[in-house]
Amino acid sequence: ALHQLYYDPNIENKNLAQKWLMQAQVSPQAWHFSWLLLNMDKVPEIQYFGASALHIKISRYWNDIPADQYESLKTQLFTHITRFASGSKIVLTRLCVALASLALSMMPEAWPCAVADMVRMFQAEDSNVDGRARCLALLELLTVLPEEFQTSRLPQYRKGQVRSVLAQECGSVFPLLEQLLQQQDSPGFIKQKVLKCFSSWVQLEIPLMDCENLIQAAFTALQDPELFDTAVEAVVNAISQPDAQRYVNTLLKLIPPVLGLQEQLRQAVQSGDMETSHGICRIAVALGENHSRALLDQVEHWQSFLALVNMIMFCTGIPGHYPVNETTSSLTLTFWYTLQDDILSFEPDKQAVYQQVYRPVYFQLVDVLLHKAQFPSDEEYGFWSSDEKEQFRIYRVDISDTLMYVYEMLGAELLSSLYDKLGRLLTNTEQPSTWQHTEALLYGFQSIAETIDVNYSDVVPGLIGLIPRISISNVQLADTVMFTIGALSEWLADHPVMINNVLPLVLQALGNPELSISSVSTLKKICRECKYDLPPYAANIVAVSQEVLMKQIHKTSQCMWLMQALGFLLSALQVEEILKNLHSLITPYIQQLEKLADETPNPSNKLAIIHILGLLSNLFTTLDISHHDDDHESTEVKKMPVQQGPNPVVVVLQQVFQLIQKVLSKWLNDAQVVESVCAIFEKSVKTLLDDFAPMVPQLCEMLGQMYSTIPQASAIDLTRQLVHIFAHEPAHFPPIKALFLLVTSVTLTLFQQGPRDHPDIVDSFMQLLAQ
Repeated sequence: ALHQLYYDPNIENKNLAQKWLMQAQVSPQAWHFSWLLLNMDKVPEIQYFGASALHIKISRYWNDIPADQYESLKTQLFTHITRFASGSKIVLTRLCVALASLALSMMPEAWPCAVADMVRMFQAEDSNVDGRARCLALLELLTVLPEEFQTSRLPQYRKGQVRSVLAQECGSVFPLLEQLLQQQDSPGFIKQKVLKCFSSWVQLEIPLMDCENLIQAAFTALQDPELFDTAVEAVVNAISQPDAQRYVNTLLKLIPPVLGLQEQLRQAVQSGDMETSHGICRIAVALGENHSRALLDQVEHWQSFLALVNMIMFCTGIPGHYPVNETTSSLTLTFWYTLQDDILSFEPDKQAVYQQVYRPVYFQLVDVLLHKAQFPSDEEYGFWSSDEKEQFRIYRVDISDTLMYVYEMLGAELLSSLYDKLGRLLTNTEQPSTWQHTEALLYGFQSIAETIDVNYSDVVPGLIGLIPRISISNVQLADTVMFTIGALSEWLADHPVMINNVLPLVLQALGNPELSISSVSTLKKICRECKYDLPPYAANIVAVSQEVLMKQIHKTSQCMWLMQALGFLLSALQVEEILKNLHSLITPYIQQLEKLADETPNPSNKLAIIHILGLLSNLFTTLDISHHDDDHESTEVKKMPVQQGPNPVVVVLQQVFQLIQKVLSKWLNDAQVVESVCAIFEKSVKTLLDDFAPMVPQLCEMLGQMYSTIPQASAIDLTRQLVHIFAHEPAHFPPIKALFLLVTSVTLTLFQQGPRDHPDIVDSFMQLLAQ
């Protein structure tokens, strides 16, 4: 079976062999054949299987082992580990894991000083085995012991018991590790193994003060390129233990050696050694992020902590563009959140003192972050892969989130600072700025305005005034200008006189396919927030939107957003105006749909039908002359008197009803087309509520015919909406009741044939019954 698993090229035979071997590993016979497979005349793959079988038996079937066999099992494992000390590394590791599992199951009662015994056993002279090989075997065993503990299946009460025993036993391990690191003749691979072993042990929540000597030794090892990565891991793991903050004096002792790495960090940055700068940054951030509160509390040491903060600032602003020239700066962002939270959590008096020290630091941070958010030159950016561009996009989102958070600390002064810088940049004719610099400052504004209420800021009018002065020569800058205008749409609603400053820019951008997402989403925000101030611009907005829709500049999803924007816009007009605009907007699509309805169904005209139906349903989602969704009704009700007469959406739906029935008759067995038809009515019902009433009888009749012919879940979902809104009204009760009874009857008949084939119908029908 092992031969098949490792050497048979047939994958089916391999899978069968693996299945059989897994069963063999857990069988009672495994105790016998495991030792045989470990014979020195076997190949390593077979020996490895034997060692793995032993580990599985010990770790999962411990209760099957009689207590009187513990000692012989322990002795056999020691013997085999010694034997494999100079043999196959993978087999040695597996045997060490098996012995570690045995030790964890036996301690403390059956094997009280397990770790000390292990050290003693391997330090005893054995002429058959080379001393260095024994040393490596012991280090391997000591490294896997805490790792095995972390993944062991010990019951919870035993885990706590064993953890405390292991923590005490570090007294047998750490002196040995220190000795091996300090010995002049210790080769690099031994020191590397020692640092890995230390890294493994610190995760057992060993008191930080007990780790002091080894942490200092790890700092020394950072100077050795061969040991650098392992030493970083050891220091970071030791500093990051949750329990470490209790040992403030030890933490304070760690600040000087961390600060001592600054020269090495600068040299690494200058020489482009990304690995070294990344490793040193990880250490500084681990100390700052995990223990900022404990270190801030040490008021008399404020200067050394500030020096650490400045070192982390250097890491944040590390030269080069992320992620191409550096990957370090992103590690630091969480630290700035943590530090700010800790400062703002102090009582007011203490907080005021810290604010005095750290406000300038956070203003510097804003400058650093905006510099890091800058795009590279167009030429350089052109060489970036799509993956690098995506990583940079995500990095900028992280910077945006950090700036938004920092606003809580710096407040309105932050916006003033950004505005002053942008003003100087745009008005300085002697030194023309790069578009990247302008874009980054705008991006900072956008980051804050998207989530913070800037309505009371005195710099926004100036910013709106500056935007038209920006010379837009590039897509990234144009995108950010659009998103910034979108982020200020609520402010524009309160200051409608400024709309004309920015609306022409947005309408111009609509015609550029490269600005599709930013321009359409910004127009949608403006139409939603400022709709009552847009009637003077409505004709222009509709005309530009119609033109870009006809030219098919935008992808489907942006066309849908654009229709939603127009729905918001039209909602604020008089009914006659709405109908006039709807007529010019919809007529081309209705004519197209009439043509498509006459054609024989095929995949291409199906997509066109779904697209047109989608445009209509998105328009009707937001076209709401009764203003059901308005948050601040009091002002708007004054502006907009309640309209009399039929709702414009209902007028249009009644005009196109027969055409929709014609489309349905040809496409009734296509779930996507049926879903698109139902979506028009469902969106309209949700938006219009009671105003939809004139459509109820004919829609109920059409739904009944549809569902009787070919039952589909989307028809039940629309029925549920009608039941929810109209079933309680006597005038609409007869058609709704008839539809409900029909849907129930057809569905129950379908269920008798087997509901398993129609899970979507089952789900929708149960939701209808729960209504």
